[in-house]
Amino acid sequence: MTDASIRVLICEDQELVRAGYITIFSSQPDMDVVGEAADGRAAVEIARRLRPDVIVMDIRMPIVDGIEATRQLAGPGTATPAKILVVTTFNVDAYVYEALKAGASGFLLKDAPPAELIKGVRTIARGESLLAPAVTRTLIGHHAERLRPATLQAREEIVRALTPRELEVLEQIAAGLSNAEIAAALFITAETVKTYVSRILTKLELRDRVQAVILAYRVGLVSSID
Repeated sequence: MTDASIRVLICEDQELVRAGYITIFSSQPDMDVVGEAADGRAAVEIARRLRPDVIVMDIRMPIVDGIEATRQLAGPGTATPAKILVVTTFNVDAYVYEALKAGASGFLLKDAPPAELIKGVRTIARGESLLAPAVTRTLIGHHAERLRPATLQAREEIVRALTPRELEVLEQIAAGLSNAEIAAALFITAETVKTYVSRILTKLELRDRVQAVILAYRVGLVSSID
């Protein structure tokens, strides 16, 4: 452990899975597992007491599920939203969507290799959001109809707020492309993409990339796919 260690809280009801996460993260020189919780209510209580840098949150937990725990820790109106990485399985994508809407900073699948989990925690600790590009469009797109209809005025306000290039970048974000992929698609540098993303979030008063994806679908800038 170092002074700059990322303080991680593990919230998972399966003891073996929880122990596995603890082993994975504790093995990293820049990470420190500061606590663990086996249910959502305990997750909220421990998170508020310990204030970890990143919370690794399962969705299906007893007493209070991971979605409600996420909402309490990072949802609308939260003074200091926690940084939450949701880990789940493919067959509960509806729950993942709800968790992202509740304030999670991103998600990974439970069968992700340790290196990907470690990278995910580091990404969220830096204040960035984590969306798996390969499944983002499917995940959010499948629930796009639940997000609409938004008012025509809301869409027009976004179009007026953003430049044509910023709109292009927003559409690429919503399609699940990473910064590097957006840069290649638009023939600009990754640093320029980062600048555009920052401007988009500021102009639209969004907390992170996840909210940008949801908003893009909500106003119909991007359509769902099969």
